[in-house]
Amino acid sequence: MSAIPILQCAIAAGVAWWIAKDVVGNPQPFFAPIAAVVSLGLTLATRVRRVFELLAGVVVGIGVGSLLIQFIGTGPWQIGLVVGLAMVIAVVVDGGPVITMQAATSGVLVATLLPPGGGAGFTRMMDALIGGAVGVLVVALLPTHPVRRARRDAAALLGSAVDVLRQVARGLETEDAAVIEQALKKARATQPGIDQLRGDLKGGRDISRLAPMYWGSRTRLQRLAATADPIDAAIRNIRVLTRRALTLVLDGEPIEPDLVKLVRSLADATDVVRKMTLADPGEQPDEVEAARRLRTVARMARFEVVRGGGLSSGVVLAQVRSTLVDLFQVAGLKRVSALATLPPTVPHPAVPPDEQGDV
Repeated sequence: MSAIPILQCAIAAGVAWWIAKDVVGNPQPFFAPIAAVVSLGLTLATRVRRVFELLAGVVVGIGVGSLLIQFIGTGPWQIGLVVGLAMVIAVVVDGGPVITMQAATSGVLVATLLPPGGGAGFTRMMDALIGGAVGVLVVALLPTHPVRRARRDAAALLGSAVDVLRQVARGLETEDAAVIEQALKKARATQPGIDQLRGDLKGGRDISRLAPMYWGSRTRLQRLAATADPIDAAIRNIRVLTRRALTLVLDGEPIEPDLVKLVRSLADATDVVRKMTLADPGEQPDEVEAARRLRTVARMARFEVVRGGGLSSGVVLAQVRSTLVDLFQVAGLKRVSALATLPPTVPHPAVPPDEQGDV
């Protein structure tokens, strides 16, 4: 757990209580710190949209509960009515699960813990607004870094790709299907990492817009965001490569040593791209060095490396070439330029239908 989200919640709760009690004058601002903490949550990549969704849910739930309970009292059917009505209003307002569930939860709190009377409903809605506003302010003044987490996500995915490719090369070299099967399991387990990367990129964009101290990071974040699709595509191509390498070994096809060398070289070049994503501006390896290493591998990706092999060898080569195009784009090249770096080769068979499930 990162220290920054914990610190954000602690500061927001204390400040919200102080503003609601000492500045606004509510003697028991119960909902102000709750709204602040709920709005922030304990996620490492807090997104501004989530803050407003949770805040809206709190306001709807408290508003409906406070206004309704003072007329109908409390009890089982009253709680059910409050929850149902709060959720219906939340669905009409937004329809998302966050605001809907928070509206229901807040309605239950009002209906069971603190039955309102007089102007209590307005006071509690004000507390919720104060807490949510403090949460947004804390995100702006004490934000998580908008680039760092997404950069680590990208590097972790590329690190998994390196491990998979090296296992595939080892399995091909030793003709050990079990090694490639393990690599395939690892390749198939990368989807949560891809989802995490996209989520942290979205959170980073929100933070870079809201937090003045990170306004200067927008350009760098945009460059990193441009790598998400190519990284995703590279991982998918590596999955197919791994699946076909397993078929190659299981079918007993001849394995050319140059193909093993090509896969291993691709792994080494991918590791350079991984290091590039972690490097700060001005550090090595940079995009130029990563592209240079990829070009070295691209020159090796010729039809001659599988001339003595069969169908599966040709598909492995085709996937190596596709992965190179993806990684070139991670290194900053346009797709057209990336394709131009590949040596000409005879057409290879398309990926068979049974491979499509791994893409």
